[in-house]
Amino acid sequence: MIRCILIDDEAKALKMLQKKIKKNFPQLEILGSFQEPEQGVKAIEKLKPDLVFLDIAMPNMSGFDVLSQFDEPEFEVIFVTAYDNYAIQAIRHAAIGYIVKPIDDEALAQAIAKAEKNIQLKTAKKSNQILLDLLTEKSNTISIPTQEGYTFIKKDHVIRLEGADGYTKIICNDNHEYLSSYNLGKFLELLNTNDFFQPHRSHIVNLKYVTRYLNEGYLELADKTTVPLVKTKRKAFLELMNPS
Repeated sequence: MIRCILIDDEAKALKMLQKKIKKNFPQLEILGSFQEPEQGVKAIEKLKPDLVFLDIAMPNMSGFDVLSQFDEPEFEVIFVTAYDNYAIQAIRHAAIGYIVKPIDDEALAQAIAKAEKNIQLKTAKKSNQILLDLLTEKSNTISIPTQEGYTFIKKDHVIRLEGADGYTKIICNDNHEYLSSYNLGKFLELLNTNDFFQPHRSHIVNLKYVTRYLNEGYLELADKTTVPLVKTKRKAFLELMNPS
């Protein structure tokens, strides 16, 4: 038996997946189904499943965030997404299975067959690490949850980030702008690098794009925009720009 856990914040989708698995795949044992990803993480830690069906788009904690909770995730993953272009490039590169909502029986069968093979070959640890590397600092890439799905952006393409009402606007050097449901604090964690600086509670800037410091208390960026630099951050900023 392959022991599995299901995580999806949509109750209807979760029940439908349960029904399909119980009806068509007797080799799978469902250990638990969870709408709250935090509860799913605890269940994975406790029950050590072989396979996790994991929705990507969930509030507060995405499917990728769930996976990143584990230092060396050794369980096989089948991602579930409502969009056929939803981070598929990274998932495919990591050779991890996925299915698109509404779930097609044949697609589900193919994903499960692939997962069974990978479980036998014990490839989950390597595949999961490849995906996590693509989504984290090791690949110099950040994943941005948007209304359409996930967008992957190179950190050095980001000029600045601006937070408002719990959302974040990301401005890139190709004139593209993205609106993310992550707040600015979350991006501060993701960017965790000396290349970025928070001059104001509503702004993060890429230091490589800062062209001038204005005495009025503003930073001018390469896209000709200005952002405020609060007095308490000026010393730290100048030290970063002029290391001794």
